[in-house]
Amino acid sequence: MRVTQTMLAQSSLRHINNGYNNLASIQDQLATGKKITRASQDPVVAMKGMRYRTQVTEVEQFKRNLSEVYNWMEAADAALDQGTQALMRIRELATQAANDSYNPQERANIAKEIKQLREHLESIANTKSSNKYIFNGSDTTNPPVGNWESMNQEISVLADMTNAQLEGIDVVYDGRVFRHVGTNEGVLIFQEVSQQDPVFEEDDDFDKRAIQLKIDGDEVIFSKPNKDHDPNNPTSNPISEQTVRASDVIVADKTAVSTNNQTVEVEVIKGVSIPVNINPNNVFSNGMFGDIIRLERALEDTSLSGKDFTGYIDNMFKHIDNFVAERAELGARVNRVEMIESRLMQQEVTANRIMSDNEDADMEKVIIDLMTQESVHRAALGAGARIIQPSLMDFLR
Repeated sequence: MRVTQTMLAQSSLRHINNGYNNLASIQDQLATGKKITRASQDPVVAMKGMRYRTQVTEVEQFKRNLSEVYNWMEAADAALDQGTQALMRIRELATQAANDSYNPQERANIAKEIKQLREHLESIANTKSSNKYIFNGSDTTNPPVGNWESMNQEISVLADMTNAQLEGIDVVYDGRVFRHVGTNEGVLIFQEVSQQDPVFEEDDDFDKRAIQLKIDGDEVIFSKPNKDHDPNNPTSNPISEQTVRASDVIVADKTAVSTNNQTVEVEVIKGVSIPVNINPNNVFSNGMFGDIIRLERALEDTSLSGKDFTGYIDNMFKHIDNFVAERAELGARVNRVEMIESRLMQQEVTANRIMSDNEDADMEKVIIDLMTQESVHRAALGAGARIIQPSLMDFLR
């Protein structure tokens, strides 16, 4: 085969051009720190890189979600702590008022402080985090508690209400919330909301097994099953009835305190969502605010003695226990979130390492390859110069 000058020149130029391409590729790696800058250079690396980058992006978003979770939970925990302190102060004041050495004026002054504490509890219930109400379930744009005091009414208003109006109210007494279930011979019957059964007028033993309030004009009768009832004793009554003061029964609009208990969930790791709010009905409710107003009215009643405040003190203990229980449940979730955060940090390190192994160039190797390619390129240029340099005149000599 005859090798011509043109063939040598073209071959030399082709190899020199390939050398330039290799130099450009290595210089790109050196400048960007990545193995490839275009998917066509290595489709496998490109596809893996897209998948790894998606994983890293997800981890970064979950970390931002965790910040939101901590904001909610820390705000809720602080609010519950303040609410517990307020209730403990109310209980302390009620205990002081139970001392018969306090005169009516001093008890009335205690009632004023308790009123301020109740208003403080209202503001705590309306706590916001990131401009969202955290104690109103999924309805984070509206406050859960309005002006509760303006919504409570005297017991006498019940006589003029229709059945539809009665269905829109709560009646609070002795730490319990009652709802209207029917009317019997002009007497309004209210059953404790925690009882699903028995049902009024559908159960022959309703009066014997239901905790209820009977309101006949201004007279209020609290009744419940008698635990000491002896069916073999004809004089034993199956129910225990007690006439209570009308001022000791609180009538409130059912919507005075929101009953929205839907959870607000945030995804903190793939496939795992954590509820960030608590059930507000377990702490802020018509029952709690009603019991505090009952205590205020009792302190303003000059006919009561110290022993009459025992029931109010017991009710405050129950509400404090509710706050503590919710705070404990919230704390358990915080512990879980902290474990998820630790797991997420490990995933972030692993995802970044895998992505780096797939995409990042080995800079030491790149520098060596660059120096080698530069030497090869210079040698190719030198050899090409000697091949291409002779002209036709050089051959005719």
